[in-house]
Amino acid sequence: MRAAVVELLKAIGDDPTRDGLADTPRRIAEMYAEIFEGLFYDPREHLRVGFEVAHDEMVILRNIPFYSMCEHHFLPFHGEAHVGYIPDGRVVGISKLARVVEGYARRPQIQEQLTSQIAEAIQDVLQPDGVAVVIEAEHLCMTMRGIKKPGSRMVTSAMRGDFKNSHVTRAEFLSLVHGHH
Repeated sequence: MRAAVVELLKAIGDDPTRDGLADTPRRIAEMYAEIFEGLFYDPREHLRVGFEVAHDEMVILRNIPFYSMCEHHFLPFHGEAHVGYIPDGRVVGISKLARVVEGYARRPQIQEQLTSQIAEAIQDVLQPDGVAVVIEAEHLCMTMRGIKKPGSRMVTSAMRGDFKNSHVTRAEFLSLVHGHH
């Protein structure tokens, strides 16, 4: 990784040995190890420790902050994820939902795929009656380069089970996520 960063610095026309850049290859290698750590484990593992309860109503964790890296330009995108599910007798601790978001976000990503991966993981492991994921994010590949529209946010959703099949259930989730209850 360090050698690749040295080559990148040379390729952009800078001197990797100058004072300000001398330690940059090490810093970038350490940073990439952290922000791409989701490549080295299965985020579904966070969902495997659950418990049986007689709760069959909607469970929502909203405003989960995340940071990810766009796989097209290797620039960050960041925002909030809102995750809900309707348990079918099995629930997990709410921190586990945030850990699933984090695990998939810490990979080279696109927002559409991130949204689906989170929904699929919860659906596959918990087997709930439904899963809903909405992600709102700002993409630096669009705000600092290209069209240069800071403040614009992309919204994606993935609905499974009851959230997909029932417009009433979906509307209740979206209302709760946006704070209108």
